[in-house]
Amino acid sequence: MSNSIIGRGLLGEVANSLDGVRKVLIIFPQALAATADLVQEDLKSKGYEALLAEVPNAEDAKRIEVAAFCWGIMGQADFHRNDAVIGIGGGSTTDLAGFVAATWLRGVRSILIPTTLLGMVDAAIGGKTGVNTAEGKNLVGAFHLPHKVIIDLDTLASLPRNELVAGMAEVVKYGFIADPFILEAIESDPAAIDSNSDLFAELISRSVAIKERITTEDFRESGEREILNYGHTLGHAIELAERYKWRHGAAISIGMVFAAELALLSGQLSEKVVERHRSIFTQLGLPISYRADRWDQLLANMRRDKKSRAGSLRFVILQDIAKPTMLNAPTPELLFTAYQAIVE
Repeated sequence: MSNSIIGRGLLGEVANSLDGVRKVLIIFPQALAATADLVQEDLKSKGYEALLAEVPNAEDAKRIEVAAFCWGIMGQADFHRNDAVIGIGGGSTTDLAGFVAATWLRGVRSILIPTTLLGMVDAAIGGKTGVNTAEGKNLVGAFHLPHKVIIDLDTLASLPRNELVAGMAEVVKYGFIADPFILEAIESDPAAIDSNSDLFAELISRSVAIKERITTEDFRESGEREILNYGHTLGHAIELAERYKWRHGAAISIGMVFAAELALLSGQLSEKVVERHRSIFTQLGLPISYRADRWDQLLANMRRDKKSRAGSLRFVILQDIAKPTMLNAPTPELLFTAYQAIVE
């Protein structure tokens, strides 16, 4: 059963997910202060004690010091296990809010309101929460399913186009691993990236449905859920190399092209599908190459990644569209050769 609501004008739905709750902590970045104020006022008018926690923007929010700041507010306000955390913002904010909820009293209710495309189709769905460390992204976290995810497409109206485009990388990922319709729609219809169009809403619904199905069947990533990491092994390494200043979608678009090149070199994927990766990301304006002089650093970052097993790298690759599989322990020579195919 889906715990997501997708539509427009949905901010008033928050209170409907708070039965039995007395207090809520609303976690939000500065840019969404007005939205957080509206939610707080609505909840207060309905009898809830609603507190605000403004956190840094983007990946700067995903630090243990920021989580501790939120825990401090909850402790001083005497939050109990029947209280709740609301996260309003992009994927970084919802990751943080979910982590705060997962760790306070070993788990309280979380309600996530993603306001970016990336948050809507990826970060807020499926129950992965976490913060970053100097050693890597999301190395500290917990599985904690949100009580409700409220996807209000109207919140995308003010999103800069480059942010919308970056979020489309995750939508494309779902097309490659599970749903060819997504790829065909993006390639053929400009309305696919118009946040006001019905087609755009359908692509969001399809993406959310894919992630919810996979994460419900494999909540703790012991099997099929790993396919959601398509493009993320190299993508996370790039994000770390760029000190999290790159948009996630830009990093994983390169990661998916790299994974496609790996699959080609492994004899599992056709050149035609590799070229389709390059063409669709180029059409969207996303990068498909990276710096030649960064390979040693990226390889070290990947070996530290939580998706590796005892130092052996694992990659999600494709045998064809919607036919993902795993490539275990590829040789250093294979990895290097694949990387040469994507260098600038």
